[in-house]
Amino acid sequence: MSLPTPSEEQELHERILKKDESLATAEVFEVFVDPITARLCRDVNRSKEEAWDAVVDVIYAYLAHPERYVPQKGRLSTYLREAAKKKLTDRYRSRVARTHREQDYGAVVELRARAPNESLEVTVEARLAVRRIDHARLPERDRVFLGLVLQGEGSTRVLAQAMGLPPMSDEDRKRRVKRNRDRLMKWLGRFGKEDRDDES
Repeated sequence: MSLPTPSEEQELHERILKKDESLATAEVFEVFVDPITARLCRDVNRSKEEAWDAVVDVIYAYLAHPERYVPQKGRLSTYLREAAKKKLTDRYRSRVARTHREQDYGAVVELRARAPNESLEVTVEARLAVRRIDHARLPERDRVFLGLVLQGEGSTRVLAQAMGLPPMSDEDRKRRVKRNRDRLMKWLGRFGKEDRDDES
């Protein structure tokens, strides 16, 4: 199917601008969709479905705001074809970018992921260590403090509360918390060493 002549396109555009003729809307689809789709398939090397979707989207956009088309700049068919070509290019770039993002994400997750048997071993060892610490003769406050440290708590104020420290200067609080943390880390190191010696 061939495109209408420039004068026919101009007449159709004027009818669309009046927005009171529903036949003109149907005619825009009828005269532009197939020829522009065929041209895009040749020029841009996209599938017929992709080109057709882009052309239909562009025509809907044109019908919503026909005043954006400026006849002095060129034919209506050229305006629609170029807009559809840009839409196809944008969709292609978006698809390529999404594919790259998914591949990059997959590579990062794959690198960071542990093997299932390794994750299971770590989980089992952690549970055994927690049980052994629970059975050790460690005061409740030390047990709470150690639990917070092992969970990654770094706030001096929170750790001081776990120790039950009275109000004091920030400097003294930091010193007392650090001393207690160092003491418990040494105990944990000795506890782990004794545990390994028992296993061998």
